[in-house]
Amino acid sequence: MATSIYEFAQLPRLDAAPGRSARARRVRAKGEAPVVGVIYNPRSHRNRGADLDCSISPHVHIAQPGDRGQLLEALADLAARDIDLLVVNGGDGTVRDVLTCGAALFGDDWPPIAVLPKGKTNALTIDLGVPGDWSLQGAIEALDHGGTVRRRPIAIESLDDPASAHVFGFIFGAGAFTTATRAGQVSHRLGAFNSLAVGATALWALAQSLFATRDNPWRKGARMTIRLGANGAPMAHSGKGDPAFRQALFASTLERLPAGLKPFGKLRHGLKLVAVDQISRRTTLSVPAIVRGRNAPGLRESGIHQIAASQFTLAIEDQFILDGEAFPAGNYRIGQGPELEFVTP
Repeated sequence: MATSIYEFAQLPRLDAAPGRSARARRVRAKGEAPVVGVIYNPRSHRNRGADLDCSISPHVHIAQPGDRGQLLEALADLAARDIDLLVVNGGDGTVRDVLTCGAALFGDDWPPIAVLPKGKTNALTIDLGVPGDWSLQGAIEALDHGGTVRRRPIAIESLDDPASAHVFGFIFGAGAFTTATRAGQVSHRLGAFNSLAVGATALWALAQSLFATRDNPWRKGARMTIRLGANGAPMAHSGKGDPAFRQALFASTLERLPAGLKPFGKLRHGLKLVAVDQISRRTTLSVPAIVRGRNAPGLRESGIHQIAASQFTLAIEDQFILDGEAFPAGNYRIGQGPELEFVTP
């Protein structure tokens, strides 16, 4: 929330979760008002200078944790209240922190979740079809009268420290993606957010890739080894550029992305990834059409690999990004977390 996750060892562990229990979720009586828990991040971009009406209902419990230690305590309190709905008021980073800390409490049995898009980036709510002005009251009413969408987040496990907690999120990237995320901070400072920020950053990345040499971070990417599935089969390489490097790696379990991007081609469900070798400038020129979903022939031979996988392992010598946050180089297993039920209008 207020601090950065840089080391997996700093994350809450299962034995650190106060009041953790395995009791079954309660069943509401007909006509009974739902018990609602709200994690409100006052630092989220669209929450600055605004507060929720805490008197909305005695059945609504609002927490404003200041850091991840307080977030774990807040979620434990909400879990003890047997909430019927968990509302996350914040952006993608707040959702990542809630899912990561809440895993120690809810395991595979989360209550329904509603997300109010209040951050600089809100890729999850774009996928869910949640409007930007969705209110807390609207989310509560949607629990009984709205729709639901099921998604499984990406689950990241450190193989260097197997005892550390998993991290959960929805947008994973490395190589030029890490460089683009840093550039995206400039877009945010200039007032561009969500799809506009994605578009501005993508245009800048394309220009850098076209005119830079292979030693430039945009084209060089990062040294990494990717192995697919439970058997760890090495991902193929096209032979374009240094086979020890990938120019970019991007993965997600979302089915709709900001700015209408479709980097996975026709792949839609589950964990999907696209790995880009150090492609030629000619192939780079075709990237805008490819990320819009055009089915171009010979993509793998050109150095662009679109793959669906149950899981993959990654050994990387540079930072990677999960929902806007940088994580350290190392060895990781990337899979899928529990299936979550998201409430929609």
